[in-house]
Amino acid sequence: MPTSPKEQRFLASLQKDILEFFELNDYRSYSINQIHKAFAIRDRKTKELYADLVQKLVIENRLIRQSDGNYRFDNESFQIEGRVDHVNTRFAFVIPDDGSKDVWVATADLMNAKDGDRVRVQARRPSEKKKNDRPEGEVVEILERKSSEIVGVIQVTPHYSFLIPDSKKIYEDIYIPKTETLQANHLDKVIVEVTRWGTPGKKAEGRVIKILGKAGENETEMHSILAEFGLPYEFPEMVELAAEAISTEITKEEIKKRKDLRKILSFTIDPKDAKDFDDAISYQKLANGNTEIGVHIADVSHYVKPGSILDQEAFRRATSVYLVDRVVPMLPEKLSNGLCSLRPHEDKLTFSTLLEFDPNGLIVKEWFGRTLIHSDRRFAYEEAQVLIENQGEEIDAYEPVIKDLNRIAKKLRDYRFKHGSVNFETVEVKFELDENGTPLAVFPRERKDAHKLIEEFMLMANKKVAEYVHELKKTEPRNTMVYRVHEAPDPEKLRVFSAFAKKFGYQVSTEPKQVSQSFNALMENVEGKAEEHVLQSLAVRTMSKARYSTDAVGHFGLAFPFYSHFTSPIRRYPDVMTHRLLQLYLDKGASPERGPLEIQCKHCSDREKLAADAERASVKYKQVEYMSLHEPQIFDGIITGVTEFGIFVEIGETSCEGLVRMVDLNDDYYDLDKENYRIVGKSNGRVFSFGDAVKVKVRDTNLAKRTIDLELIGMKSGGDRFGNNRIRRREGRPANVIPRGKDRRNNIGRKRR
Repeated sequence: MPTSPKEQRFLASLQKDILEFFELNDYRSYSINQIHKAFAIRDRKTKELYADLVQKLVIENRLIRQSDGNYRFDNESFQIEGRVDHVNTRFAFVIPDDGSKDVWVATADLMNAKDGDRVRVQARRPSEKKKNDRPEGEVVEILERKSSEIVGVIQVTPHYSFLIPDSKKIYEDIYIPKTETLQANHLDKVIVEVTRWGTPGKKAEGRVIKILGKAGENETEMHSILAEFGLPYEFPEMVELAAEAISTEITKEEIKKRKDLRKILSFTIDPKDAKDFDDAISYQKLANGNTEIGVHIADVSHYVKPGSILDQEAFRRATSVYLVDRVVPMLPEKLSNGLCSLRPHEDKLTFSTLLEFDPNGLIVKEWFGRTLIHSDRRFAYEEAQVLIENQGEEIDAYEPVIKDLNRIAKKLRDYRFKHGSVNFETVEVKFELDENGTPLAVFPRERKDAHKLIEEFMLMANKKVAEYVHELKKTEPRNTMVYRVHEAPDPEKLRVFSAFAKKFGYQVSTEPKQVSQSFNALMENVEGKAEEHVLQSLAVRTMSKARYSTDAVGHFGLAFPFYSHFTSPIRRYPDVMTHRLLQLYLDKGASPERGPLEIQCKHCSDREKLAADAERASVKYKQVEYMSLHEPQIFDGIITGVTEFGIFVEIGETSCEGLVRMVDLNDDYYDLDKENYRIVGKSNGRVFSFGDAVKVKVRDTNLAKRTIDLELIGMKSGGDRFGNNRIRRREGRPANVIPRGKDRRNNIGRKRR
């Protein structure tokens, strides 16, 4: 066998040539002698080498050896690279890098790969006889581990310890020698570095590198969530020192480079507990009767220079992280809460979009550039909303301005929906916490006109910046830009959703040009009805995920052909990239290469997903903690999922989701009817369907796993213990479902654009 890297590369090249020969001639088979002739091989040793390489390709399932001894290309098998999504103890999916169909892999065939690892899979296309068109395969190589650090609870015994991982998708514990515990106490939360990955029949081994604290304490749990997702919770000392060294002075030379807007009325509208203000609105009536509205964004790129230590750390983080009780900022506090925060009564450096609106709310003029502003006032959303809703005598000098801004924002919103923007909003929950972080209350976050006012002007600024850069150069290749892109729904997902909506009597078009209008009509028709929540949730899941890219493929959800992120550079690195590119083009600079920026976009998209996962984990933890304090109470809920192991129920007043386990439904044996999103009792015909309104109480909570077990008390509609929700039997076959109990209306929160 070859030992040097050079020999290994040579043999890999030969094997590749052999495989390409078979692939080009996949319509026929060859004997070993025919292969030798095809490659003009005459000496015995080389013939033996080629025979060995052919046999290796058979073992790797790249070639098939037929009964007559000849070999042919395996058209059904292929290799892909992707990331492991280990959904349960029995199997995982590998999500291909190229966006092709997920590959099903049994846990036994993962080669001990863990969730999030990049792997190479030998896969096989499904036979035509199979209903499921998902390929199946096995991992043949682990290309990259997601992380060598794992967070969990340590269990200490007299002779050794082991880690129970926090992640629900890591199913094996990790052995820790007695000498490698850092003297952690039993049931402490710790971070363990894996020193040897597991092999068949042998556990992974590791060592404790950090003790986070006692499990169950708020500070410990929030830090463990950040660590679980590989997110930092403190800045390196050198980064803090670099931030502190930045001058707070705005020089006369800098003022001369900018448009001075300090005399124009400006203000911010933010959450009442906000600590950083990265956007402000200005308002002035023009002599021609039009209105100029400015969207002013903190000029982070003035302070954070490309390649600096601050820039490197901001890129590494790529986003701020918003946990239930804290913000983990992308930039140090001096920048995020100081220099770049548009606090009232302070001069601030900004990057601005000035939009001139005619009386009908149409934009007739636009301007982009660096500015200097002076915010006159800080509004909380609640304060602005009071002015919007006031119908009596004027109560504030700003009231006419706020109301006019709201009028224009509504016109922008109406125009958006008329031209294909999708009206989807997801539930966001808010917690009231005591001084120890214990949740006292949980409730859906309301979104009123004041929130929508700011959102519309931010959306318009993002859109106009993207359009401006795209149109600067009329021929291909266009100027490189960082876009926020959102593809149309996957046709197969759309077909499945359309079929499901049809069961409730609604038509959802699968025609590309009609999808957005069809979805908006559906959301309008289901408002206030029992099936509102289930159809809205499934519709959101049908949508693609927004991401960053240098390809201008448009934003389906907003119906914008060009859209960027310009308005939050304090908390999103892509916005910093957008500011730099916009200034480059305003200065008549040459367009940079697309490749390096596309890599940065991919990194930012990945970090955004990690941050969102951590945010959801912190919300789930607090929901479970809150429900653990209310176990005896009976709640109204709605079924949000059905599986072979139970029913998922979301509790209306808290938006907490828990599981009613199938084994606890002891009045009958229930079968999963996957096609119709329901389970059906074999003997009694009772039906529990996606969207049914039910009554539940908490059976058990597990803070470590962030799970809630529920007990089903009955159907919300009344009747017997489970209401009258049964299948009518006719000749032993299921008929239609009896109408369900009425659902509650949702208070809807804000969707991340």
